[in-house]
Amino acid sequence: MSKRKRKRSGPGRSYRIGISVEQLMDMFPNEAAAVRWFEEVRWGEGRYCPHCGGMDTYRTKSGRPQPFRCRDCKSYFSIRTGTVMANSNLPLRTWAIGIYLMSTSLKGVSSMKLHRDLGISQKTAWFMAHRIREGWIAAGEGFMLDGVVEADETYVGGLEKNKHWDKKLRLGRGAAGKAIVVGARSRRNRQVRAEVVPNTRRATLHDFVRRHVEPGSVVYTDEAPSYEGMDEYFHRSVNHSRGQYVDDDVHTNSIESFWAPIKRTYKGTYHKISPKHLHRYVAEAVGHHNARDFDTIDLMALLVLGMEKRSLTWDELTE
Repeated sequence: MSKRKRKRSGPGRSYRIGISVEQLMDMFPNEAAAVRWFEEVRWGEGRYCPHCGGMDTYRTKSGRPQPFRCRDCKSYFSIRTGTVMANSNLPLRTWAIGIYLMSTSLKGVSSMKLHRDLGISQKTAWFMAHRIREGWIAAGEGFMLDGVVEADETYVGGLEKNKHWDKKLRLGRGAAGKAIVVGARSRRNRQVRAEVVPNTRRATLHDFVRRHVEPGSVVYTDEAPSYEGMDEYFHRSVNHSRGQYVDDDVHTNSIESFWAPIKRTYKGTYHKISPKHLHRYVAEAVGHHNARDFDTIDLMALLVLGMEKRSLTWDELTE
């Protein structure tokens, strides 16, 4: 995603170009404007069939059963086809505003706020928000961290002793009933990877590092034994249990600082996050961090592209 030219704010400093609510309403005054924007983002280099990928498509005269048809596979389709917006009855203008709200709210947006701001039911807002978060998941895929990388884990959620018996995670004393999130952050470009894991065993943490960090990179961790034995990396650690947090340039302060906004989001915005859905909230936090320098319109487009080739039904969300 290309970035627009920045305005300067002081010597050598810049900030991303935002969009005010008034400007947003000017961009999307009606449904037709929203449709054009989604088509430009998704099909800016040429409209293609979401079913077969063919480029030989045409607009149907009546718009029924769908606005477009593919001459290759004879399938009908719309801008929603092949995205998380498929089968949604919400206007695309509502989707565009929802994407804006979730793009510009660094600490997340509750379904109650979306319900009030968009004039839809809380249930619909909750479903919509999770489908938009699928775009954040896709945005975090496809490239590895390298250089000097810090890795660490944190625990998210309420205490086991405070939960109803059927809500207890039973992950052992170390997790204290909380869900486990492991993350890594590159010092070279400040990009982060994070995901929910079932435990902190060696196989689990090694698998996470191998999937997200280029072999040969330098990996800094704390003294947890589970990180030992990563032979394909230059691994060094600090011993937090003995009060050692920094050893020259060896520390995990950067990735630990990333946990703070996740905890603030949990406590200040959502108050309660089901472990079943936690991976989407983590992906949202990672996406906001990694795209923090994007202009708002580019960030919205990034989410739209991430929502492509993904699906999430109500049954999948609630089963």
